[in-house]
Amino acid sequence: MLEPLLIVELAALGLGTGFLAGLLGIGGGMLMVPFITLILSHRGVGADLAVKMAIATSMATIVFTSLSSVRAHHRRGAVRWDLVRNLAPGIVLGALGAGAGVFRVLSGRWLALLFAVFVAFSATQMLRSAKRPAPAQPRGLPTAAGQWGAGGLIGFVSGLVGAGGGFISVPIMTWWGVAMHQAVATSAALGFPIALANVLGYLWSGAGVPGRPAAAVGYVFVPALAVIASASVLMAPVGVRVAHALPVATLKRVFAVLLYGLAVTMAYKAWHG
Repeated sequence: MLEPLLIVELAALGLGTGFLAGLLGIGGGMLMVPFITLILSHRGVGADLAVKMAIATSMATIVFTSLSSVRAHHRRGAVRWDLVRNLAPGIVLGALGAGAGVFRVLSGRWLALLFAVFVAFSATQMLRSAKRPAPAQPRGLPTAAGQWGAGGLIGFVSGLVGAGGGFISVPIMTWWGVAMHQAVATSAALGFPIALANVLGYLWSGAGVPGRPAAAVGYVFVPALAVIASASVLMAPVGVRVAHALPVATLKRVFAVLLYGLAVTMAYKAWHG
């Protein structure tokens, strides 16, 4: 299945998602999942399985993208490691619950619909954040238990839609009063435990599922993972440099419009297969 055209498609997808990971603190799943779904569907994978494999493969690439992105953010001293320590345990538990349990029970159609709703909501939040200034009086950090609970929510939702969690974690942290550039950097650091825990769940829950391509391990399509991860790791530091050098409000608006289009595509896929 890994013909030259497919390599080019996956490499272009990896470059785009890597750039966005560094720029906006997202894992790129909202861009990867619709395109990987279409790529697998056009190559004979059943619609239900294609959605699940796209989500799992997208999350697997975030393991590598997040490491590249967080290194660049850490060099600039922007990562709040205290928040990473408090959010990570809940994230791991929530991600395992999604990847190893609920993910296998839900059909690909419902996962595609859930993904579409999540992406549309995220696009709306992105447009709103691009328009309004930060609140004058932030709420402040919750207790450690509250941060564990927030981490569980981030990990669980991310596991169902194949996203790195930035569209949940960044708004939560800015609501707590964390500076925007620190929230983006910390979200990149959180992408690693989110992705790793979910991928372990996908590998377990997808073992033995019929109809998978020969190169699949669990729900993860390994050739796509290799190409996308290689390209995205190269571009993530570029996105970080742009994030620290330019205002991103306009880019957020443009990306939000793209997300609305992807949400419509996945909703159509959910109902028409």
